[in-house]
Amino acid sequence: MRLALEEARRALGDTSPNPMVGCVLVRDGHLIATGYHRKAGEAHAEQAALSAAGDQAKGATAYVNLEPCNHWGRTPPCTRALIAAGVARVVVGVTDPNPIVSGRGILALREAGVRVDVGVLEDECRKLNRVFFTNMLQRRPWVVLKAAITLDGKIATPSGDSKWITGPEARLEVHRLRAAMDAVLVGSGTVWKDDPLLTPREVEKRLTPTRRIVLSRMARLPPAMRLLRDIEEYPLLVIAGEDAPPQAVFELEARGAQVIQSPVEKDRISLTALMKELHEREIRSLLVEGGAAVHGSFWKAGLADQLKLFVSPRILGGQDAPSFIGGPSPERIGDAVGLEELTVSRFGADWLFDGLPTGGRFQR
Repeated sequence: MRLALEEARRALGDTSPNPMVGCVLVRDGHLIATGYHRKAGEAHAEQAALSAAGDQAKGATAYVNLEPCNHWGRTPPCTRALIAAGVARVVVGVTDPNPIVSGRGILALREAGVRVDVGVLEDECRKLNRVFFTNMLQRRPWVVLKAAITLDGKIATPSGDSKWITGPEARLEVHRLRAAMDAVLVGSGTVWKDDPLLTPREVEKRLTPTRRIVLSRMARLPPAMRLLRDIEEYPLLVIAGEDAPPQAVFELEARGAQVIQSPVEKDRISLTALMKELHEREIRSLLVEGGAAVHGSFWKAGLADQLKLFVSPRILGGQDAPSFIGGPSPERIGDAVGLEELTVSRFGADWLFDGLPTGGRFQR
């Protein structure tokens, strides 16, 4: 099963909206074949492994980190392929949360006389595909809040200067992170202030290009912004309010951007409506690189699934420089949010703190 997980990880960032799945075929204690799902629309892991094994699959045991599908989608059902190949046993890491699959694949295999064991390395299998599980169970993308901060928690000077808080090694890791996500989101303030590209650079490109998203209630963005570069390769999606001026919407669309007008709540674009819209567009993972206001909106809404904080060993000081998360602070230190599954990595002189918010509205 660990080998199946390794196979699945080979497609990190490329399988969306599908999960990452690996399959290992073993017979008489010998490894027969391995396979993994490379991209939505291409062969599933089970089919890839069976194709590599050929006639040797008969009587083998298949180890797969996620329940095999039993329905026709972009590809045929994996259960039929396993049964037709004569596989004797299937070991499943975790049951598929997709309601059209959940339990049905296991049942179909057992009804065909295949022995099925479920729950091997279940937690690890679920964690590998936590993006997919969030998509299926909550009908929204997995949201990662990312920021570069000083040691005292500042993201910029009072004038907005933030280039560069971290060094080149940390910035390269951000490009790797972008390449692994379905979309990158910022607010219009970041576009006006920093004029970012938001593309993954100097790293291996993913099979499906990362989409760029800007929140701009009035659909007003700089006419010569760099986001218009490479727009054919990296689509630009502008989320405007329902009350955005038609002329501003027309001008953005004429320049190649796709504009979606979304409901507004308390003078801000509704994040609830946004999450639903992105899910319907098969955006399964979202990297939020906004400023304090945008981060604060996602934080307050309980939509921060993961934090990635790049910390520079420098002190900016002062009370006027913005912090990572905007908005009002809690009254009690006991209301502070903790992080679980925390890892700390070093990139040059900088550190990356990566963890999952927990407690209160983030309780899992």
